[in-house]
Amino acid sequence: MNQQQEQPQPQQQRQQQQGPDAALLASNIFTTSASLLECVDKKLVVVLRDGRKLIGVLRSFDQYANLVLTDTTERIHYADVYGDIPRGVFIVRGENVVLLGEIDLDKEDTVPLREVPVEQVFALQQQEKEARVAKEKSRNRVLHDLGFSVDWSRDDMY
Repeated sequence: MNQQQEQPQPQQQRQQQQGPDAALLASNIFTTSASLLECVDKKLVVVLRDGRKLIGVLRSFDQYANLVLTDTTERIHYADVYGDIPRGVFIVRGENVVLLGEIDLDKEDTVPLREVPVEQVFALQQQEKEARVAKEKSRNRVLHDLGFSVDWSRDDMY
């Protein structure tokens, strides 16, 4: 009986080996959607897998990290300009979220970008896309003339 009292239990041994810092660290780490709890009712930027950037207030989430954003706008960037498309209430499936971050409301208005109508941003993006396609076609033409095999599959989609 005396020997049992002198020997520490296995759980006590682990705590002694790890120290108090390990127990504190383990209690503060959330690797699940529970870490979103501190973001509720805050303005966030959400980057989706398809590249869209949403800015809105997080109102709710679930165990799958599905998000409900209100007052949502979709921000479209090109170079040093941006345009916003109002979206309202937006439900985002958790698996589509790449990045989620809180917006500092004090620094939000000091963004070094210029806001323009979204149609102007779309026009700039379209011009860049057309220039890139033209450059790619001329490059492929030169490579084909030199005898290289060129992948034309992007141009030949049904």
